[in-house]
Amino acid sequence: MKDIPWKKISHFEGPEHSPGFLLWQVSTKWRREIETALATVTLTHPQFVLLASLGWLTRHQNDITQIELARHCGTDVNMTSQVLRSLEQKGYIERHRRKGDERSKFPKLTEQGAKLVEQAIPLVEKVDDEFFSTLGSRKTKECINILQKLAEPK
Repeated sequence: MKDIPWKKISHFEGPEHSPGFLLWQVSTKWRREIETALATVTLTHPQFVLLASLGWLTRHQNDITQIELARHCGTDVNMTSQVLRSLEQKGYIERHRRKGDERSKFPKLTEQGAKLVEQAIPLVEKVDDEFFSTLGSRKTKECINILQKLAEPK
């Protein structure tokens, strides 16, 4: 087996010093906890993100397209469409087309979907509170600022 020249190919002392690797570990750990909580209301994480975001974006009765929802969530348009189709089949959302804009679909929460969002958000926020509690309030706010900066479009 060939030895890999780690010092030559990486400027990190090891994986524990790589921000990308650490982000991977943290996000995997956090997502596992989120998925466990969401399983109690039979939602996957992508389903939750799309449902909650749809509820947030349409809270003032504004229509949004599936593409706008995908952009807001940072998800692939095709994946968004597939997840929305499954949510529609379960009765959590409805999708309609607007006259003059036959190509775009406009999703909205059903009453059942809104109730599910009301159940799921406290579960997710409880996981977030517990997960980030090790940082303390001040460092959690700093972490949020850093994550917001990293999430900005380039």
